[in-house]
Amino acid sequence: MIRALAAAALLPLAAAASDPLAGRVAGPMQSCLSISRTAAPEIIDGKTILYRDGARIYRAQIDACPGLTTFSTLIVEVYGPQMCRGDRFRAVTLPSSIPSAYCRFRGFVPYTKVKARTG
Repeated sequence: MIRALAAAALLPLAAAASDPLAGRVAGPMQSCLSISRTAAPEIIDGKTILYRDGARIYRAQIDACPGLTTFSTLIVEVYGPQMCRGDRFRAVTLPSSIPSAYCRFRGFVPYTKVKARTG
């Protein structure tokens, strides 16, 4: 009985650890994202791509993209120092060398950590 309670108490912690946006609040969608300040993309699933910029995480708004998986490599067509709404990208999943159909970014939603209230 004690083990079951301990395991149940840890479930919210495990869920938060698996969700990179847990404990964060979405801000207004932005049209562009600076390439030089963001880390490599983290593909969560066929509709979710995350980019990190320091403590902030951006979720790329996209429609379902055929061939996009957590193991994909993105090929992004960028025209300047930023990725912007409307820019095209394709996904390649090894060992295949054939990229997916073109997909487009619809914008980027910033997520910031919620500050703990004191007092």
